[in-house]
Amino acid sequence: MASAETHYTLPLPTFDQPVKLLIVVAPYYKDITDNMVAGARAIAASCGADVDLIEVPGALEVPTAIAMAERQAKYDGYVALGCVMRGETTHYDTVCNDSSRAISLLGLQGACIGNGILTVENRAQAEVRADPAGQNKGGGAAAAALHLIAISRKWAGQTTGIGFRA
Repeated sequence: MASAETHYTLPLPTFDQPVKLLIVVAPYYKDITDNMVAGARAIAASCGADVDLIEVPGALEVPTAIAMAERQAKYDGYVALGCVMRGETTHYDTVCNDSSRAISLLGLQGACIGNGILTVENRAQAEVRADPAGQNKGGGAAAAALHLIAISRKWAGQTTGIGFRA
């Protein structure tokens, strides 16, 4: 059973300069996402990050809001939160695949995003994953964003030449 598995978790990064995170949450299952937000806020606070939060209607709108913020605002990174539970139609597959793909594409373009959109079969799975005292997937998404910010800052300004290698 996956919940009995142990895994390695990277230590949280430290920062010399302030970090500003935007949590973008789709509160369709508000009790679940409230737990995820609490976990994300706690991890961000432990690294001294300043956090803003916005809500969007659903998981498909999360990457759109992140893309808008990336273009129009000043954030170092983003935490994508939501919960998609399997239903009776294929809409679940569309929402899971398309939101994940869009977040990945934004990341490949340089946005530092922790993807905490849960894709689960049922409420019980979501509750365990969202619980800050349980699997804390909201906290994990914040940690992922913070790690990417640390890597981005480490490599910032290290370009040489105009794209040619020596």
